Amino acid sequence: MNQHSDDELLKLFREGDNPDYAFNLIVRKYQQPIYWHIRRLVIVHDDADDIVQDVFIKAWNALKKFRGDSALYTWLYSIATNEAIGFLKKKKKRFFLPLIDMERQLTDSLEADVHYVGNEIEKKIQKAILSLPDKQRVVFNLRYFDEMKYEDMAKILNTSEGALKASYHHAVKKIEKFIKNN
Repeated sequence: MNQHSDDELLKLFREGDNPDYAFNLIVRKYQQPIYWHIRRLVIVHDDADDIVQDVFIKAWNALKKFRGDSALYTWLYSIATNEAIGFLKKKKKRFFLPLIDMERQLTDSLEADVHYVGNEIEKKIQKAILSLPDKQRVVFNLRYFDEMKYEDMAKILNTSEGALKASYHHAVKKIEKFIKNN
């Protein structure tokens, strides 16, 4: 598949003869990175798959109104992040889980996940990441795994670059402490 730029995909969606085809190209370009971003937040494969579908349904419904104030990928990551965090909040409320129990449930899901292919060191790192508050976990994942610039993260999370740098720094320190103590 020819890798189209986001601008080309948006132009094809808005001005082309077949917006369905253009949207399919967008999905093909971003489905995997969006999936892994969500998967690192919610841990469970089936939940991540469901959320990815929700993300692209929301994107399809809103794409005609997309003004282009941000890049397409930051817009999609923003939708994905909000959907994943919303899912976790609903899960906490549904099961009346305090933060510690939610962390334990996600860790248990990681342990039981037949789709997880990492070794013991990677699993320990994942457990350390799961011990972070949601916002720090999102920031850490975007920076560490997706190698996203702070500028783009600021657009996705609607916060300042300075706050994100501080959040990432605190997350790294907490992860280091977790690994050292466990």
